[in-house]
Amino acid sequence: MPTILLSWIGNTDLRAPQDEAKIGLGPIAQACTSRQFDRVVLLTDYPEDKIAEYRKWLKKRIKCALEVQFQKLAGPTNFSDIYEAERAVAAAVVRDHAQAELVFHLSPGTPAMAAVWIILAKTRYPAELIESSQMYGVRTASVPFDLAADFIPDLLRSSDRKLADASAAPAPEAPEFSDIIHRSRVMQRTITKAKYVAPRSVPVLLEGESGTGKELFARAIHNASPRRQKAFVPVNCGAIPAELVESELFGHEKGAFTGATEPRPGYFENADGGSLFLDEIGELPVAAQVKLLRALQEGEVRRLGGKQAKKVDVRVIAATNRDLLDQVSSGRFRADLFYRLAVAVIKLPPLRDREGDISLLLDRLLDQVNKESATEPGYKDKSLSSGARKLLLRHTWPGNVRELLNTLRRAAIWSQAAEIQADDIKDALLPENAGKQRPILDRTLGDGCNLPDILEEVARHYLDRAIAESGGNKTVAAKLVGLPSYQTFTNWLSKYRIGSGNSRAR
Repeated sequence: MPTILLSWIGNTDLRAPQDEAKIGLGPIAQACTSRQFDRVVLLTDYPEDKIAEYRKWLKKRIKCALEVQFQKLAGPTNFSDIYEAERAVAAAVVRDHAQAELVFHLSPGTPAMAAVWIILAKTRYPAELIESSQMYGVRTASVPFDLAADFIPDLLRSSDRKLADASAAPAPEAPEFSDIIHRSRVMQRTITKAKYVAPRSVPVLLEGESGTGKELFARAIHNASPRRQKAFVPVNCGAIPAELVESELFGHEKGAFTGATEPRPGYFENADGGSLFLDEIGELPVAAQVKLLRALQEGEVRRLGGKQAKKVDVRVIAATNRDLLDQVSSGRFRADLFYRLAVAVIKLPPLRDREGDISLLLDRLLDQVNKESATEPGYKDKSLSSGARKLLLRHTWPGNVRELLNTLRRAAIWSQAAEIQADDIKDALLPENAGKQRPILDRTLGDGCNLPDILEEVARHYLDRAIAESGGNKTVAAKLVGLPSYQTFTNWLSKYRIGSGNSRAR
């Protein structure tokens, strides 16, 4: 189990190479020479040229891996920027080393930086807090209290952000979106886009990982549209056998195929005047894509075995957890159909990026679990202990909201008491590798193996990390991934469609 030190670089650290005899090694080097770490991750808002000499000096004195991450701060006491920087770095470390023991160094940097380390250690990322000095050496910092804060960033938002929000044009009123539980800024922006497009009849393409709530969004868009009085017809394209796709979508006449004893309308006819939700549209066979495109272009369908076309007025809301543009490039999805569907594209963020939403979801979903189980013999309404809540808050949730709900259901079963404890959550969480993809180098050839997909997966992973770890500074990010220039890095972001709408990339 690796031990990883996270710390800001302070002014005393930078002075150590020139004045070691007077001030000593500085807090960081003192900790690294008196304690054993497998990796040291240093954050700094100093320019790179001011850090270069210290980094070389420190490398000679430590035996573990050293990593310096440059952060853009509005100021050394800006709590909001400091929180975002420390949280992003801690999250990246935990993502790479799920079982790591974290150590946060409080001595280097400003009091604001130390305060945020304490907040993170007591809420999201349990860690040992250490401090160092010439008089007392390196020792564990005693912080004898716990924090119940679930959404620290709300406390750190600057007042000028509120002024900016107040001056922005309000989104249309749409109570139909009230079932989408959120308070994160990324989700607010996503819902605002959906509110704007809801009254229109243009096609909508929802992109997002499994479990992010694509059908919930689709229903809200339909219910907030002029079509709300007509049918909303959900279709899981991946669940339809290839030989039945045409019949299911467009219907069939009697005798059209063996077993077609009666005429039957398809999903398009059933959704006439309303909305047709095509979930996992990337699973449609190419032959069916051709006919779907024609139906969208002509506004009419012809039943299988039928001679007459029928006009239909259908708004299509499509959804996918795949990258359709990549499928277009590889020939698995028609470009003309993609551009027909991608009039309004809305990307749903994964739960791990919805800062602050998990706490709200915990309360609402646990209430749902309690209502579902109310009629079960001997069931008692459950609540979450502080330890259980913290464990849930720092989980990465690869299965998103769906995984969170099912975890709470399992925990409610395992817990015999009215309060769910941390151990109940540990029993309820799926194994850490359950939601992870197979190792890159161990993919089975054939059986759906796709080299462009694999290369994109690797590229997006490291590009995203570079953006996060550089604080959005593309020049620094380019160096982190070995690219020669800012422009080359920008070209890679464009190639893999990273950064549009990502305020960190600048």
